[in-house]
Amino acid sequence: MSAPPPADRAEELREAIRHHDYLYYSLDRPEISDAEYDRLFRELRALEEEHPELVTPDSPTQRVGVEPLEGFGQIRHLEPMLSLANAKDETELRAWHARVLRLSEQAGFAPEELRFVAEPKIDGLAVSLRYEDGRLASGATRGNGVIGEDVTQNLRTVGAIPLRITAVHGAVPALLEVRGEVYLPLSAFERLNEQRVAAGEPTFANPRNAAAGSLRQLDPQVTASRPLTIWNYGVGFVEGETFESHSQVLAWLAEHHFRVSPDVESASDVEELIAVCRRWEARRGDLEYDIDGVVLKVDDRRLQAALGSVGRDPRWAVAYKFAPSTAQTRLRRIGINVGRTGVLNPYAVLDPVQVGGVTVGLATLHNEEDINRKDLREGDMVVVQRAGDVIPQVVSPLTELRTGQEQPFRMPEHCPSCGTPVVRTPGEVAVRCPNPDCPQKLMQLVEHFVGRPAMDIEGVGEKLVHRLFALGLVRDPADLYDLGYEDLIELEGFQERSVRNILAAIEASKERPFGAVLFALGIPHVGGQTAEILIERFPSMAALREADAEEIAEIPQIGSVIAQSVADWFADSRNQRLVERLEGAGVRMRAEAEEDRAAKPLAGQNFVITGTLPSLSREEATRLIERAGGKVTGSVSGKTDYLVAGENPGSKLEKARSLGTAVLDQRALGKLLEG
Repeated sequence: MSAPPPADRAEELREAIRHHDYLYYSLDRPEISDAEYDRLFRELRALEEEHPELVTPDSPTQRVGVEPLEGFGQIRHLEPMLSLANAKDETELRAWHARVLRLSEQAGFAPEELRFVAEPKIDGLAVSLRYEDGRLASGATRGNGVIGEDVTQNLRTVGAIPLRITAVHGAVPALLEVRGEVYLPLSAFERLNEQRVAAGEPTFANPRNAAAGSLRQLDPQVTASRPLTIWNYGVGFVEGETFESHSQVLAWLAEHHFRVSPDVESASDVEELIAVCRRWEARRGDLEYDIDGVVLKVDDRRLQAALGSVGRDPRWAVAYKFAPSTAQTRLRRIGINVGRTGVLNPYAVLDPVQVGGVTVGLATLHNEEDINRKDLREGDMVVVQRAGDVIPQVVSPLTELRTGQEQPFRMPEHCPSCGTPVVRTPGEVAVRCPNPDCPQKLMQLVEHFVGRPAMDIEGVGEKLVHRLFALGLVRDPADLYDLGYEDLIELEGFQERSVRNILAAIEASKERPFGAVLFALGIPHVGGQTAEILIERFPSMAALREADAEEIAEIPQIGSVIAQSVADWFADSRNQRLVERLEGAGVRMRAEAEEDRAAKPLAGQNFVITGTLPSLSREEATRLIERAGGKVTGSVSGKTDYLVAGENPGSKLEKARSLGTAVLDQRALGKLLEG
């Protein structure tokens, strides 16, 4: 067959590249490899270089490559970009709903006609995209709502923004303003700040500032180097298309390859609206992007027009605002905790600050390498982040605010708990205290031992462990089983009932599964899943104690590092005495019979859990699945057998459906657990 004319081939390539851009940027579901995509792109670029007359403004090759600008021009929006009034709590949200209900009745709409749409409020930079006859003609920031900055060249570099609208049913609108929020994903934000620290440049305070700074670059090449993306949330001026509702707008945008949030919800009354807001606030910490609230809108566009605006705030929409998930404060000093394996863990001591609705004074710093990578110094003004129930963490320093008095951090040469010289294992980031009698190390081990994933001794937490250590009643996990009524009843705040409950919980822990006991010992590198793998090959403590590193390493899922760690732990005479004392106390030292293990209904099955289950926490569901022989992982893949989905499942449900993975609710999971 003869080759198609250059013009036809160029259009074929443009259509193919647009299609694959949509799959990659909007759906996160690529059909071809990066190498194959690059081959198509190179062919199109070569064809356009050979035939310059074939270049079109909406060609994928035109996203990047324009000359830097001397300054930004201005663009007047065809329809004003309105701001939103805020509802800072449920009382104000109820007041807004009551006002909308009253005004809609005055406008002739019956209460039962009132429907709302709820969308996550992305914390990014609002933009307006103007399309003329389906082609991206210009793009602007919100500005003052009437006139914005012309950032067209920079918006063209954002891969998720269509340069041309693909016609689906009939012609595309002659003129269309699409409204959206440009943002930087959280993982990309962290990488960008690390790169800026390495280059000696000031870091961004938060993802919103990073997105705004990236989009407002005079050199589009800089914008193109940063992985910006967009959620589109509505339209402004429209000529050539009629929309009856906001939900219809969102459906039309998604159908025409604009990136629209998959988590839009509808509601009919204020109680449903409040429930939606509560769900979003609970899950904000699981998202890959920052949200600072939920936008609630009247769905009917005729009613929107009837309700109108007050100044620049529409009466038909409101932003329910969350407490900020980030804040700025002073890093006073970097302290050190000693973990159960002797690892020295740095933490930040902060000037107390409100973050995510709570006062934060301490934050995690992970390790020395993380501190150096972020270039954190004692005395820095820093950005602190807390979302949902996530432990607060220091995101980055505000290097532009440094005075020269800040002090770089150095890991101590001696353990802050016992004074023993620390050791550094070659190839590891960790710095350890080698002293087996280090007080803080022993306390951390007992805290780990009593925890829910381990021996699950209810009523024995961090505070009680510290008191028992201070009184000399406990020095290692085995001492817990020597505690009696008289030891506890004298403690301040304890009464007979609470003492009996704690002693009963300690006694009940003796029946914990062998896998939980093995995990509770705190052997370095042995987590809950590794413990279950070990007991498949060594079903008793005696068998595991007698195994050497070579035998343990024969297990396919166990590497040489874990095998040597297990063998070294059991070779230590102190650990041998601990195991003997636990066995003497009656703690389970063997796995259940082989025939019982074989009868586990979920053996060999891989699960992922997402969303909020009606009556089980994610941790409880995980424990039930693992006890039945199943394995729980964090992400959906081709190896996933079941996705257990609760309320607000997010993107994992979409991915599971695209892979054909079976989806269960809590009731179906219960039936599966019963065999």
